[in-house]
Amino acid sequence: MEDRTKLALTAMRKILRTTELNSKQLMRETGLTPSQLVFMQLLDAEGERTAGYVAGRMGITQATTTALLQKLEIAGMIQRRRGDKDRRQVLLSLTEAGRKVLDVAPDGVHAQFLAQFSALKDWEQQMLVAALERVADMLDNSQEDAAAVFDHVVELSSDER
Repeated sequence: MEDRTKLALTAMRKILRTTELNSKQLMRETGLTPSQLVFMQLLDAEGERTAGYVAGRMGITQATTTALLQKLEIAGMIQRRRGDKDRRQVLLSLTEAGRKVLDVAPDGVHAQFLAQFSALKDWEQQMLVAALERVADMLDNSQEDAAAVFDHVVELSSDER
């Protein structure tokens, strides 16, 4: 294997390992996945919103949003209510329990990436996005609903809980 190939694969393994460790820490501390955390952070920052709005902002399908919503609602983190003007509209918001979980949630790898990525010059951001999209294409990622969040299904051992 060429040295550049090894370097590229090593970099991808580092990214995956970092996001996996972050996911485990988040799950241990809050019981949330990164996607659930981002969902809640979006509602916290922007207030009551529809599921369709959240789906659009997160870059995921309505079906994925519905699954996230159901899990968060069962956990008591978010609530639904009918719109005042249009009763067909369902608005989502955080519960008090959801706000408390956000207060203790670690910032995580997404916040760190956002801060550092935002500090880059425009051309650097474009270059990185193009390179990452190319890598995704090389891996034949034909899955349309790739969230803008790294989620790992994390099974914690009893001593990690």
